Amino acid sequence: MTTDVLLERRGPVGLVTLNRPKALNALDLGMIRALHPALEAWAKDSQVKAVVIRGAGGRAFCAGGDVRAVALSLGSPAPEGQEPLSRAFFHEEYRLNHLIHHYPKPYVALVDGISMGGGLGLSVHGSHRVVTERLVLAMPETAIGLFPDVGGGWFLPRFPGEAGTYLGLTGSRCNAADAMWLGYGTQHVTHDKLEAVVEALAAADWSTGEARAVATRVLNGFTSEPGTSPLSANADSIDRCFAKDSVEDILAALEAEGTPWAQETRATLGRMSPTSLKVTLRQLRRCRGKPYDETVTVEYRLSQHVTALPDFREGIRAVLVDKDNKPTWNPPTLAGVRESDVEACFAPLGARDLVFP
Repeated sequence: MTTDVLLERRGPVGLVTLNRPKALNALDLGMIRALHPALEAWAKDSQVKAVVIRGAGGRAFCAGGDVRAVALSLGSPAPEGQEPLSRAFFHEEYRLNHLIHHYPKPYVALVDGISMGGGLGLSVHGSHRVVTERLVLAMPETAIGLFPDVGGGWFLPRFPGEAGTYLGLTGSRCNAADAMWLGYGTQHVTHDKLEAVVEALAAADWSTGEARAVATRVLNGFTSEPGTSPLSANADSIDRCFAKDSVEDILAALEAEGTPWAQETRATLGRMSPTSLKVTLRQLRRCRGKPYDETVTVEYRLSQHVTALPDFREGIRAVLVDKDNKPTWNPPTLAGVRESDVEACFAPLGARDLVFP
């Protein structure tokens, strides 16, 4: 059993602590393999009324999946008898997200500090997402030659207006007020009250009503106002510019908008992988309104095709290995990204497709 995931019982509460603080609790394959059976067991245990998940170290809930390890494994043969990490990691991570999405009991994520990428996969699919004043929320995948996975095709289009398109393409960071406005957060609670929240859930009388209603009542006893969302202040501009169905049209709309925000946003998009931008926009449009289970199948296909492209390894090198933040994208421009190459990323995987019955 890995020590990177701590599992304990607090009375009727199953408590998960992501315990990899030096890596900002980034989720690796060993952690996924510890979490999945524990959550399955608690789902079947009648003495467990709710699950709480949190991050150790005070800086992060979970900074994402350990895609650095995935990128570094590419090009090397997998150990004998094992699947390539690029296949096993995404397959098992998405299965874990699926379990959380359909979890039959209250699943309370205490999202304190950094929550990015895979951190949203561990939180957004649960019944309750408690955010604190220290929250830094983002889906930054287009900066590393990837796409907003872990269900991004399902939850980003469900954010208000075109906010999800904006966040998925730009990777912009959100605070707690933004998270509450988006609907990601269900309660805002200050960091200093989180331990009391756990104790209150452990001490709750779970016989007084439906379990999710009991959890909501307990959490609502600790809530405070998060303030005004900076993201919401630009909602009209976001909706105007990001409703377009091509990245080129979005850039043109931002240029026409002409505001400092629009100019900054346009510059941000100019730094992202052109291939990732085009794949991501198609993902968000194609998955909009689809059932969650269908979007997982699409995203697993994307994970296998996109990680095989040069931009993924280059993005990881520039952002997470050398940290020079100077990626050389291939192709370097939107004009160089062929329609056939974008569509190829959505191709079925045959017997390797991830499909839920």
